[in-house]
Amino acid sequence: MIVYKVSCLETEVLSIRVKKNLKDEAEKMGIDVKAAVEGLLEELVAEKKAKAQERAKELKKLMHVSVEEWIQDVKETRQEM
Repeated sequence: MIVYKVSCLETEVLSIRVKKNLKDEAEKMGIDVKAAVEGLLEELVAEKKAKAQERAKELKKLMHVSVEEWIQDVKETRQEM
């Protein structure tokens, strides 16, 4: 059996408007705008994910219900319907 692992990096076109002087300055300074935007987006996504995970942990601490209790409550609610 032969297994091929194909790494397919999908990309998407992102079109944004920026101040002309900012774009010109970036080009003059040799800034790779694509890499800069991609890097910042990666940071922002990672930050948002981390905040969401932290929020989920906080909510979980507030819920003092075991899995078994949750299942039992769901079953009881279904029987009431």
